[in-house]
Amino acid sequence: MNPSSQIHSTPSITGRAGGGSASSFLNIQRQEAGYRPIHDRIHDFGEVEQTLNTHDRKQQASRCMDCGVPFCHWACPLGNKAPEWNAALAQGEWELAFQRLTATNPFPEFTGRVCPALCEKACVLNRFNHQPTTNRENEAAITEAAFRETYIQPRIPQRNGKHVAVVGAGPAGLAAADALNQMGYTVTVFEKNEAAGGLLRYGIPNFKLNKAIIDRRINMLEEEGITFCYDEVIEFTAVISQQSKTFDAIVMATGTPTARDLTIPGRDLRGIHLALELLSQQNRVLSGVEYPKDERITAKGKDVLVIGGGDTGSDCIGTVHRQGCRSVTQIEIMPRPVEGPEDPQNPWPNYPRVLKTTSSHEEGCTRRWNINTLEFLGKDGHVTGVRVQEIDWEPNAAGGRPLMVERSKPEVIKAEMVLLAMGFLKPEHPEYPENVFVCGDAANGASLVVRAMASGIQTAAKVHAYLNKR
Repeated sequence: MNPSSQIHSTPSITGRAGGGSASSFLNIQRQEAGYRPIHDRIHDFGEVEQTLNTHDRKQQASRCMDCGVPFCHWACPLGNKAPEWNAALAQGEWELAFQRLTATNPFPEFTGRVCPALCEKACVLNRFNHQPTTNRENEAAITEAAFRETYIQPRIPQRNGKHVAVVGAGPAGLAAADALNQMGYTVTVFEKNEAAGGLLRYGIPNFKLNKAIIDRRINMLEEEGITFCYDEVIEFTAVISQQSKTFDAIVMATGTPTARDLTIPGRDLRGIHLALELLSQQNRVLSGVEYPKDERITAKGKDVLVIGGGDTGSDCIGTVHRQGCRSVTQIEIMPRPVEGPEDPQNPWPNYPRVLKTTSSHEEGCTRRWNINTLEFLGKDGHVTGVRVQEIDWEPNAAGGRPLMVERSKPEVIKAEMVLLAMGFLKPEHPEYPENVFVCGDAANGASLVVRAMASGIQTAAKVHAYLNKR
């Protein structure tokens, strides 16, 4: 359980749980805030998503049906009770909405911006007319109102005399540190980078998550008593064994630091980068870090190829547009997802695997699927193109993974920059002392921010149970 639920009271509110009329979902259409115009946003790294006014936001919250079986609870890794805070928001009870939201979610300002909203895909309204309640946007609006109106104040717990270390200040580590701190533990967070946030800071572009949002939360956590130690590399082996004697417990929240690479001919050519090399450097540049010209990764004036069809690839597309690329193409080895909104292979209330078009895709991108990468081509040591081939996937008679078969002859895609966005490898861990716990992506492999946060909270509860038992 998130310890914030032990601190915030949640007084009752009269009226329908969904707020407003019982037929609001029939009379009011789903309204998203939408994005800033492309011609405006493409020239800066400001957040692309806009906000609704207070009246429209309350109306959107009133569309919640307060279902007898709330699938949104089931779908959310944090167990967010969307009908409860939507009810308060619909009636203008912003502070109550915030209390109900943070009873399960420690950092709704993050999930309100970057979560894929699993709850919305499971919403009964999504099945009814494919217009689910705007939970994610409501969540962000509630949290910004809470900071603006100073509903959020430092919570200083009574200390229990025990000291816990958290290694890694990404979403899992921050969630674990926050939960343990509120339980009364003295918490020290060790972070290898120069600032906290993990992939929130160094992987997600500013146009999706302004880094001032992270700084605001870290300042709050410091006020609540958490100590952050930066540029600290805590190794998995001997150092952890030694630190496990210094601290009562250690939480390993080191994420998935190793990206999946593509070891094909020509990989050593200049101009080929792992996605995070581009994304993290660009975020650091925006924070004021300067790089020598020969170290600066920029797409200005270049034809760019992004290999990998997921969110990281999309983030690369938006970034190279803002750097001034000439063109950008994204290829994916897997088949093109269905157009949606239905996914026959993964029916409701499961998350539909349908074609996703992001704000970055809208800004201009050639997208291709069923493309296998064969070789990087270059001249004078620099990449100039990539030899690829269209393929098909056929069922495997022996079972298991489908078989890849050639569909056409190889072709060359021109590219002076190639970005590899093919995911991350799940880390392997040695055997740790019994007071060392692993959480987030470090334990489960690369996943969503909301799942990492949930894992951090669950791990904090395990630490608490272990130390109480001991």
